[in-house]
Amino acid sequence: MSTQHTHSLEATVASLLVPFFLLSGIAVLSAFFFPTFVGEAVTGRAWLAIALVFFISGLGYLSLLPYADGDENSESPVLLTIRRERLRTATDSFLAHHRPEGLILVVVVLLAYLLAQLIIPAPTTRAVSAAADTVLSVGGPVVAGIILLAVLYCLLLLLGPWGAVTLGGPEDEPAYTYPIYVTLIFTAGIAAGIVFWGPAEALFHYSAPPPAIGAAPESTGAIDGALTYSLFHWGISAWSAYAVLGVPIAYFVFVRDAPLRVSAILVPIFGAAAADTLWGRLVDTLAVFATIGGIATSIALVSEQFLAGISFQWGVTTGAIGPALFILALTLIYVLSCVTGIHRGIRRIAVLTVVLFVAFGLLIVAVGPRPFLVKRSAGAIGGYLAGFVPLSVYTGDGSGWVAAWTYWNWLWWFSWAPFAGVFIAAISRGRTIRTVVFTSVVATAGATMVWFFLLGGTSLHAQHTGRVDILAAVNDAGGSEAIVGFQLLSSLPLGELFIFLFLGLIIVFMVTSAGVSTLVTSIIATRPGVAPSTVDIVFWGGFQGIVALSVLFVGGAETLQSIAVLTGVPFALLALVAMAAFLWTLWKSERGHTSIVRQAYDALPKIQLHHDFDNEER
Repeated sequence: MSTQHTHSLEATVASLLVPFFLLSGIAVLSAFFFPTFVGEAVTGRAWLAIALVFFISGLGYLSLLPYADGDENSESPVLLTIRRERLRTATDSFLAHHRPEGLILVVVVLLAYLLAQLIIPAPTTRAVSAAADTVLSVGGPVVAGIILLAVLYCLLLLLGPWGAVTLGGPEDEPAYTYPIYVTLIFTAGIAAGIVFWGPAEALFHYSAPPPAIGAAPESTGAIDGALTYSLFHWGISAWSAYAVLGVPIAYFVFVRDAPLRVSAILVPIFGAAAADTLWGRLVDTLAVFATIGGIATSIALVSEQFLAGISFQWGVTTGAIGPALFILALTLIYVLSCVTGIHRGIRRIAVLTVVLFVAFGLLIVAVGPRPFLVKRSAGAIGGYLAGFVPLSVYTGDGSGWVAAWTYWNWLWWFSWAPFAGVFIAAISRGRTIRTVVFTSVVATAGATMVWFFLLGGTSLHAQHTGRVDILAAVNDAGGSEAIVGFQLLSSLPLGELFIFLFLGLIIVFMVTSAGVSTLVTSIIATRPGVAPSTVDIVFWGGFQGIVALSVLFVGGAETLQSIAVLTGVPFALLALVAMAAFLWTLWKSERGHTSIVRQAYDALPKIQLHHDFDNEER
């Protein structure tokens, strides 16, 4: 299919989406802000369908708009090119362009697991849960140690002499402006977990304080500790899991000409052909498994939260078909955003996500409990800074709390590290190591912690003052965390607007992350040097959606969480390999750079003291 014909078809589809967006938008806005006028004539499934049409048509139109700066597929600066071929050609070459283990093995193993979950659900669930529990109890302290090493590693790269190393040649320039660069990394790496847990995590720590806090449940003393632990779980430590893979991949891709894939971290061990070795193939295959497992877990959680919002807002139920409709619609959106390319769909939806994110945060500041937040900020931030090392090495009191929260959280971040690390590397050509570390760890963690402080603090204030009993509502809902945000937001001024924006954030955060994971999975699964085609994108995006849908129906939330834990284990261990191999490479090959500490010292004004002994009176 020619590029001109493709552009014409995309323009036609985009124009067809406009009336759907306008009509569904009118219906959704009327239902939100004038519920009595709309009445109860529409069923829950119909409201879900209308809401999904609104988001699909709006984000689809945004993705299909032409790229203003020329050829939207000129993506070689970021190594994320998509082949535009005729459908017949791309279909015929599908198998030839994939590695067998990256396609057949992954598909067969995942389908075999789903089949076992369907035929013998109880034994399969017990086996997966037992494996996850063993990993958390036995390997949890090791994973916590790796995370702490990752933070120290990032600190060394940020402040040390190797931070000045440029990823690429002297002529290489960054593909994106810095604001877009930050936006892409932040939205790709956090997904809707920030929306799901933002208002909920601190509230659960307040209700059942962690052992390290030593406060009574739902007491004033539990507030600061609850906020501190939320910042700890979503701050510097979490984001460092991405950087420990992303920075080495970027270096070996742009400085040593390795192919863009996770196995690039093995270049110091096996040379430039590391991707073709047995170990390189194994690492890349595990990366595909981890990405699909991590994304499937997030999609399932997001579907639960979105459907809870639909039910809360309109008092309707969608039945068993609700999750299926949502996941299918979400898959359609993120596949479309991915097919249109990083410069179009992914970049634009990422920018929209940050705009909504900032607007939402500013509204919370405007109408939220500002005196409470200001008062608690010092305690929470001070507790985070003072308690960072103690919390990092704390192994608990035998109650299993640390395993269930901290260790599980670290492994979930590691399950996302393969695709997030590859994406960070791919868009970092022309930037220094220091810039990449600062952006992917410090800037992103800062934005995440502000969100958790605002939402978590507002949630704690509402519960502690009795403004709304969110915990009682959670208990009434069977312990579901998904309703926390809606219970909180409905109690605030402009509640309808908050819930509307909240549902939008759920969608756009997940679409950006799932679109990036689809693109990266397609790259890793294909043979080195072969760009994925649109058919590859559609296959892997659809397969991610199928896995999420299947596991949701046959496995349940507990199995999903266990899968996330298990897929994160190998990359927690590979992070150690990546750190050691990369630091050895830098020590051997990148001498002569100056640390930022030395630069700051050299920039200080020099003060010379002169003592004239000849004129001194004795």
